[in-house]
Amino acid sequence: MSELTATASCTAYAAVVEASGEVVPQPLVARRVAWLAALASDLTARLVAARWNPVDLDALASGVGPDGRVLPSKGWMALRRLGWGVGPPSGVHVCDRVLRCAQEQAARALRLALYRRRLVAAIVATWPQATGARTGAEWDALRALLPDGVTAADIRNRTRQVRAYHDEYGAFPADLIELEEPPDVAAQVVLAAADRQLVTLERSGSRSARLRVRLPLVEFPASGRDWAWHVLPVALPPTVTPEATLLTPTARVSKGRVRVDLPFRIPIGVAPATGHTVGCGFDWGLNTLLAGTVGELADGRVISDGRPFTYDASGVSAKLHRLRAEREHLAAKHRHLERLLAGITPADSRYAALRTAWQRIGVEHERLCARFRNLNKALAWSAARWAVDHAVSAGATIIYLEDLATLEARGRRGSVNARLSGQMRGKIVEAIRHLAARHSIAVVTVPARGTSRYCPRCGAGTSILRHCPAPDRAGERGWRWAYCPACCLSCDRDWAAAERILARGLLGQNATRTHRSTGVRTIHAVVEGNVARARPRRKLTRAARRARRTRADLHPRPAARDRAKNRPTPKRPTRTLNNPINNLNDTSAVHSANNPADQAMTSSRVPDRRTVPAPPPTSGGQRPAGHAPKPGRHQPHRTGHVRNSHHRTGFHHAKATPVLTLAKHGSGPKQATPVRVA
Repeated sequence: MSELTATASCTAYAAVVEASGEVVPQPLVARRVAWLAALASDLTARLVAARWNPVDLDALASGVGPDGRVLPSKGWMALRRLGWGVGPPSGVHVCDRVLRCAQEQAARALRLALYRRRLVAAIVATWPQATGARTGAEWDALRALLPDGVTAADIRNRTRQVRAYHDEYGAFPADLIELEEPPDVAAQVVLAAADRQLVTLERSGSRSARLRVRLPLVEFPASGRDWAWHVLPVALPPTVTPEATLLTPTARVSKGRVRVDLPFRIPIGVAPATGHTVGCGFDWGLNTLLAGTVGELADGRVISDGRPFTYDASGVSAKLHRLRAEREHLAAKHRHLERLLAGITPADSRYAALRTAWQRIGVEHERLCARFRNLNKALAWSAARWAVDHAVSAGATIIYLEDLATLEARGRRGSVNARLSGQMRGKIVEAIRHLAARHSIAVVTVPARGTSRYCPRCGAGTSILRHCPAPDRAGERGWRWAYCPACCLSCDRDWAAAERILARGLLGQNATRTHRSTGVRTIHAVVEGNVARARPRRKLTRAARRARRTRADLHPRPAARDRAKNRPTPKRPTRTLNNPINNLNDTSAVHSANNPADQAMTSSRVPDRRTVPAPPPTSGGQRPAGHAPKPGRHQPHRTGHVRNSHHRTGFHHAKATPVLTLAKHGSGPKQATPVRVA
């Protein structure tokens, strides 16, 4: 068994003063927590600004104190060993535990700066001779200087930052402090650095906890009498199981409420790196956000059931694209007003109006940024839950993802690949790893080169696919559809890539490597193999079973009869008010109730559309991850509303394939048989 650490964001709606038993309402509790957070963040900001120089950063990066001892892992202890102290403002009483919290937050900010500093130094030292392009030798030299776990996105962003500095000043930066100002400090209290003299936490039930913390009674406490113990009841979300171990939280104020970021640990099973037989493969699609398939490794070959599943986020991507354009427009206006304000003095009559407009646009820009971040986060976790649900339902023990660390949006700017590239995919991968760990499912990345180029059915690595706009336009050039001239495979481009990713993962799982520090599992060696499609056998109908039992013909030929006209032609059934079947689709029956002559009329009308909802699918499945959608107009008694053959995920404007189980492969009467094995 292992442990998984996660963080749950909880809310404290009230508090009780421990000494007097006074009930403190939510607005007053939020105000007192904000006072404590302001004191801690002010101390942190002053400490970071005082140590934002190359000498102090070198001392922290050395890992050794002035006495020659190794610096502790805890941030506040490391800063105290270096002698980097900070005191409260004059006339303000703050206990030593609050100083610990401020020093811990400052140490975390400075250590993150050391990471960025090392990236910038490596990029400057190996700056390419050709602008905008590195050779293979230059990439090897850069990788040798970078720390472990650096992604291509980090390299790209820092390279752009250094290039912008060089274009402005005509020289490379000597250190990180020339590129960046001291980082901003969040208004929060890292209570993990404190002890029982400032905070305690204990469970009060399976779904509740009791947070006991000392809070100031005034904004600037002058003595110890201005501090008091407060008991904050915290409701735990369902993700915090009863067997989870609660850790010391971080307190902050957001939108007038006290938010308690509560870390917890839960026991999980260990997912092995090899020995998997059933897995799921996912491709970062061009048509959709995620495209996947499920398959099984049997007798050295990969067998898929031939059912693709996709997560379509085109609606959300369009919303994000509009928000991004609006955010950039507001940022340009904000910078323009800032330049206008810099050119006039406060005595100018236009200064007040310009400053008011500048502040208003700044607030609107921050609101759009928060909305953009929340939408990205919601989309990432919705897609991750959907992918993990598919793996759990299919009985898969491993998930293979396409390693697109080098992905950068090029070409079609309106495609889903361009709109959702970059940081979004990193969030989805992290969410998939977190959710898969709860079910003891391994997550491994495989090489991405060639997954959309070659056919997964015949000659893996040799038969090149032809990309076309649609299956009926195979002769035209496009990018949505894939057609193989060798085996005549015609399928969605992303589905073909997902099958090749699955084959590379299951066949090359013995080459899985686990990073020592991050625990990320990757496969660097490319092992090619074809994917066979398994066609599930259908269950015999009642007539077929009866014919097999009685040894009779299932479809007997009609008996020969005399073609002569020896009997009258039967009349059609008469439509009457007592026959509701004939009156179901004829609205004129209502008007003929009082007319006996109309009751003898006949009608051969066929309904234009189904008059009742289609029956639900008989296969065992479950709704994709997300909240239950509202019942439809034609489905008043169903909770899973279906639209355009996709199930809604509970996330607005996102559609996904319903979660189904994997058919078993073999030779039994209810099992699937592999066909077309190359």
